[in-house]
Amino acid sequence: MLVAFIELIKRQALNRVADVGCGPGRAAAFMAEHGLDVVGVDVSKSMLAIARAAHPHIEFKEGRLDALPLETGALAGAVCWYSIIYTPPDRLDEACNELARVVIPGGHLLLAFQAEGEPVHREDAFGTHLPLTSYRHSVQTVAGALEGAGFTIYTTALRTPELEHETTDQGFVIATRPL
Repeated sequence: MLVAFIELIKRQALNRVADVGCGPGRAAAFMAEHGLDVVGVDVSKSMLAIARAAHPHIEFKEGRLDALPLETGALAGAVCWYSIIYTPPDRLDEACNELARVVIPGGHLLLAFQAEGEPVHREDAFGTHLPLTSYRHSVQTVAGALEGAGFTIYTTALRTPELEHETTDQGFVIATRPL
């Protein structure tokens, strides 16, 4: 799916993209290795420190999915690689509207997420002593939120778990912002 997204971006004159919710920067690095101009955005200062150390040639900024530290129309596209799993269903519209703000007309989005299940709540997430809920959005719900923000759905996919750490279906949506 990332390769398909990269190919869509390469058709455009602008190749600036964001990895939103970049974590340690693996998707950002993959896109940069394939010739895209990438900025990573994450809410976690710790994750940004890891990303910057691992990928010093990539720009990383602190920010939230619903308040991106990017100018309006700054991007040819954006990837949310498993970052919307922390967005409650009632906040998806807000996140999609923010993505629409930063992506140019004709630009593309790729969202990947754990799908089709009940939320998982942890009182002590990953040893941080902080609570965290992971949401399992349906492909239809994500596609609907993107359409509500003005995107056209290019393609969707839902696959069964196949990797050892996967416990639920995996959803993917590629969307385009109409010209």
